[in-house]
Amino acid sequence: MMRFVLVLLAGLFLAGCATSGDDSLAPKTANNVDLKRYQGKWYELARMPMYFQRNCAQSEAHYALKPDGDMGVLNRCLTPEWTWEEARGTATPQVPGKTDKLWVNFDNWFTRLLPGVVKGDYWVLYVSDDYQTAIVGNPNRRYLWLLSRKPQVNAETREELLSRARQQGYDTTRLIWRVSDERMAKTSK
Repeated sequence: MMRFVLVLLAGLFLAGCATSGDDSLAPKTANNVDLKRYQGKWYELARMPMYFQRNCAQSEAHYALKPDGDMGVLNRCLTPEWTWEEARGTATPQVPGKTDKLWVNFDNWFTRLLPGVVKGDYWVLYVSDDYQTAIVGNPNRRYLWLLSRKPQVNAETREELLSRARQQGYDTTRLIWRVSDERMAKTSK
């Protein structure tokens, strides 16, 4: 568990540090995200490969709006051995009053030792009008998550998300897709 959290922090730290500085090259965000509607459970449909999620067969994120406008974050990762690994944190708007670009800090001994140093860019690039699907990435396009309120989506929705990600300059051929429950059950036998 500690290793999962440390690697997650290191990845987010590197993601936060590796921005280009040229906003004209950065992906475009959703501009205005209603955090009240965004909160709740999201399933990861697909993600770019990253070290801190290398053992994740299924992942989900739980967001809860706090009274101060920040979001509580619980990321859960189900391993092929059917064990959950968790990381808790807080998402804070990078610019007060703007909710499309957030800093994410995970709560553990390392971030308490170096407060404010280890944080990751969490940019909401797209959210559907009904808040059922979303695309999240970071400015350097190293990280990407396709999210849904359901563990699976139909082919049309999947292609729409892929098309939007490609339009933002992400290499969608590198995506790792969520392992279905049926496949998980077969591999655990």
